Amino acid sequence: MIWEMKQSTSWRVTAPLRAVGTLARLGKRKFRSALRLAYHRLPVPITWKQAIRTRLFGGPTLPLPAATTVPEVMPSIVPKFVPPLRGPQERADVFVWGIIDWHFRIQRPQHMARGMARRGHRTYYFSNHFVDDEAAGFRIEPLSEDGLLHVVYLNVAGAPSIYSAAASPETTAKLRASLAAFLVQASPKSIVSIVQHPFWVPFADALPNRHLVYDMMDHHEGFGDGAPDILELEERILCEADQVIVTSDFLENIARKKNRSVRMIRNACEYEHFAEHPGEVFVDPKGRRIIGYYGAIAHWFDVDLVEKVALAFPDDLVLLVGADSAGVQARLSHCPNVEFTGEVTYSSLPFYLYAFDVCLLLFKIIPLTLATNPVKVYEYLSAGKHVIGVDLPEMAQFGDLVHIGRNEEEVMTLIRSSLENPPTDAEVAARRAFASSQTWDDRAQALSTSIERYAAPLVSIIVVCYNKLELTDACLRSLEKNTHYKNFEIIVVDNNSRDATPEYLTEWAKRGDNRRIILNSDNRGFAAANNQGLRIARGEYLVLLNNDTYVTPGWLGTLVRHLQRKDSVGLVGPVTNNIGNEAKIEIAYDSMEEMEYASRLYTTRHMGLTMEVYTAAFFCVAFSRDMYERVGDLDEIFGIGMFEDDDYCRRIQKLGFVIACAEDVFIHHHHSASFNLLAIEKRMKLFEENKRKYEGKWGAWIPHQHRPVSDGHRERHSA
Repeated sequence: MIWEMKQSTSWRVTAPLRAVGTLARLGKRKFRSALRLAYHRLPVPITWKQAIRTRLFGGPTLPLPAATTVPEVMPSIVPKFVPPLRGPQERADVFVWGIIDWHFRIQRPQHMARGMARRGHRTYYFSNHFVDDEAAGFRIEPLSEDGLLHVVYLNVAGAPSIYSAAASPETTAKLRASLAAFLVQASPKSIVSIVQHPFWVPFADALPNRHLVYDMMDHHEGFGDGAPDILELEERILCEADQVIVTSDFLENIARKKNRSVRMIRNACEYEHFAEHPGEVFVDPKGRRIIGYYGAIAHWFDVDLVEKVALAFPDDLVLLVGADSAGVQARLSHCPNVEFTGEVTYSSLPFYLYAFDVCLLLFKIIPLTLATNPVKVYEYLSAGKHVIGVDLPEMAQFGDLVHIGRNEEEVMTLIRSSLENPPTDAEVAARRAFASSQTWDDRAQALSTSIERYAAPLVSIIVVCYNKLELTDACLRSLEKNTHYKNFEIIVVDNNSRDATPEYLTEWAKRGDNRRIILNSDNRGFAAANNQGLRIARGEYLVLLNNDTYVTPGWLGTLVRHLQRKDSVGLVGPVTNNIGNEAKIEIAYDSMEEMEYASRLYTTRHMGLTMEVYTAAFFCVAFSRDMYERVGDLDEIFGIGMFEDDDYCRRIQKLGFVIACAEDVFIHHHHSASFNLLAIEKRMKLFEENKRKYEGKWGAWIPHQHRPVSDGHRERHSA
């Protein structure tokens, strides 16, 4: 009967209220904490919850798609208006760092973002258009009914252009603050961070637990006006990205010199949009045949050749559809048979395309166009049209479906022949068959598959335990819940626990291929037990983790990224609530649920940042296998424990490397769970004995210190 009662709707609805009543007697702070938890758990519509929040905590609600700002001190509860993850839970969120605004000209960036959302990824397209606002925050624009696709506009004063220069330190700080506000709302577990313009590198790389992809669709140096710092950022991401996606052979040759993981995913078309004859088509009032082009009319557009086409075919209309940013209209004003439409919408392109008798792709042959895989050719072919292009490398993939003119004379001959000989049914069918196999959905699937198959470096996590089964269980459960990293193993070494730990671990190890255990017949101490785990570890990166910890979402990938980012870092650890040195931060929470939220508030504001420390406490540290092989095992002269972490840090520093504290990774730590089992006299004796051993190797021990309350002067390193 009790079980049935607890399953009833009334019991579940009133559960938060019972929690409030239970905790009210514990004081105002506990009471407000309970109210916050009750608010989150109420099984009622969001509009009701917002009304409740206003009554309990005050403040207005924030409807979509209003701009959100984050006050200097954020409230404990932030309205959850970023849609929750609706796809499979194991799917990462996708952040697309756009090269153009979503509403500018529909091209590869928008199509690929849509494709990732269709595959169940919660997808956010970060626009290059910013909200000109001093306050940290963002605006979100939902794009799909399923809640998986959105445009995000970050706040930054001045709304700078991403094309002219890299972000200044001030702009970087403000954009990171706005991005932090978004991350608090979205609460991603893992992120596929797809960069389409180098400006975004400092932000896309700093994200927690990110898989960094550079979608290299342009040769930025080929634009001729690229700022040096933008080109430096491109060099950086080419070297540091987990994967580089290229659209042409030219770009592939560049990328493979910098990165080991390069994948060709060319451009494509939305076949159905261009293959269907529109209900209405452009008509030339004079009834002329139409030689057409649509797309950007920029400095790479071969105006000289187009002028010669206009003069060679004076009785035909040369129709140029698109924005003219190179003064081409003024240049061709003497040609009465050339007409310009200006920029048109993506939806109206078939209106013009189906009026073309011949489709042109007449670009200058320069570094920029040598790297270009032209989207419009796929679209032209979807309509079965004659296509005349110049001899660019990427035209070769189209074979005889496209006519290539290697000089002016050949171009004129091909245009004349095409005008006089409309495409046959067989030619139209062949062109459409090719285009139908080159769709954006196919490309998005290729991108998704490439990311899924990426072999992330194996990380070995070694957990040493001695009794305290409840802590070990909580630690291992947190690893299962919050380690959103593709490739890791867990090695648990038990130091002859006298409770039910050995039996628990035996069953635990059976539930996963990446789980291994070592059950010691005696207590070998902290250093020796960790060494046992390290010796059988297979990972490229190694993590030592106490059993009295509780990890937070994205922790592992973020720690590993710090080691990858800076060659000078030999070992890195997280910030925490409870430790005897600078890794301890001021943070408050009353439950693990509150802890994850409170830690997210802190870590998102410090994303990509590390602080150099003298010693990292080994409740949680990460280092590379190369570092382990150079430094060796933990020194077992320290017996049960104490000072082996100081000793190991000195050995790393002796090799010229630094010890870092990651400000964007938080691990909850109960602190000294195993040592608390020792009597105070034994602990003090052990401390003094091991201190003498340490000082015999390194001289006077420097006691650990907490960070100052005000941390503005601390040394930090940004991504």
